Amino acid sequence: MPLIHRSSYPGAPGYLFNGHLQTIVPSALRNVRGLTYERERLELSDGDFLDLDWVDRGSKRLVVITHGLEGDSNRPYVRGTAKLFAQNGWDALAWNCRSCSGEMNRAFRLYNHGEIGDIDAVIRQALRTRHYEEITLVGYSMGGNITLKYLGVHGKEAPDVIGHAAAFSAPTDLRSSAQKLDVASNSFYKKRFLRKLSNKVRLKAQQHPGRLDVSRLAAVGVWRDFDEAFSAALGEYRDADDFYEQASARNYMPGIRIPVLLVNALNDPILTPECAPTELAQGHPHIFLETPRTGGHVGFMVAGDEFTWAERRALEFTKRRI
Repeated sequence: MPLIHRSSYPGAPGYLFNGHLQTIVPSALRNVRGLTYERERLELSDGDFLDLDWVDRGSKRLVVITHGLEGDSNRPYVRGTAKLFAQNGWDALAWNCRSCSGEMNRAFRLYNHGEIGDIDAVIRQALRTRHYEEITLVGYSMGGNITLKYLGVHGKEAPDVIGHAAAFSAPTDLRSSAQKLDVASNSFYKKRFLRKLSNKVRLKAQQHPGRLDVSRLAAVGVWRDFDEAFSAALGEYRDADDFYEQASARNYMPGIRIPVLLVNALNDPILTPECAPTELAQGHPHIFLETPRTGGHVGFMVAGDEFTWAERRALEFTKRRI
């Protein structure tokens, strides 16, 4: 307990017949309309900033949404989650990780899968400025890993008003996920991520001269090369191995003390079986692991529905838990 052996996901539309299509089509073609954010800039104690995008309806309940690698608050899955929760009486806070809001952050370090100080600052800002009685956390991909690590590290010390969390397509084992990106069939995702991240490395090198060797970009072959040369430095880790060990949520999930839902599709092209810690969930009273046969990576489309199954599942979990 608690493994969810029979997922409620009905499956993707027939034309999305494999994990790649189930991943790419929702990301590239979905457009969530009818949602307007109000932006707040949160100044951090280290001199940096985070941009927070709010749907503020004056509710006593708040959903905090964390995006994936090189995502932002306008990704369809973030907007869909915010819209669905708002329609059901919640405020929504979609925060942008450092450098992801359209403006490069000031500090040398970037965001990363293991950075939980920022999500903590976001939650505490929400509690300082508004009066919430209930908070739920929803994270996608990297954002799911951040959410799970945050709850595992903080355990009973997390704010009492956080009642539930849901993580979808979360790479909780970063070492194996990095290796999976090197598979030939994943070259599309790898090239896309590397192009975007390499641009940020170059900007960081201009912003903070002498701290990064940009020439090492040309030597990046496997994904680990990038993590060794840049992810570690920009995240203040010793090296790639230290990054994988310290940032992987599965190493901290035993400390989780509230009900959390982890959903990883079995046909996710980016994740490995190690990212769905079955044995941990079986022995943990608060981790609900659901592994649909299909869904892709942050896909989970449903024919004829404005919202994805993941978005509806996150809302449902706040009500029924299972």
